[in-house]
Amino acid sequence: MAAKIRKGDKVIVLNGRDKGRTGEVFEVRPRESRALVRGVNLVKRHQKQTASQEGGIISKEASIHLSNIAIVGKDGKPTRVGFKIQKDGTKVRVAKRTGAEIDG
Repeated sequence: MAAKIRKGDKVIVLNGRDKGRTGEVFEVRPRESRALVRGVNLVKRHQKQTASQEGGIISKEASIHLSNIAIVGKDGKPTRVGFKIQKDGTKVRVAKRTGAEIDG
């Protein structure tokens, strides 16, 4: 199955505490239907000190459900994603709002 949202995509949050914020997807978990977006859905975690990492309270990104994010189109607005088969047989992602191809 081809993924509608992939690592490296610029996305906008549609619902929740961070509604309207944008960021880049740096990890996608297809089995859980969740993604990690840089700078979005930050949570505080108590980190125990280890030899390589300092202890204390750190902020890190929590996963966000794929239904709550949408790809940012060329016009800066959220868009849904569709697929189109090209003449050479390759499948490409297409922005539903504009019809433009999504690189990646």
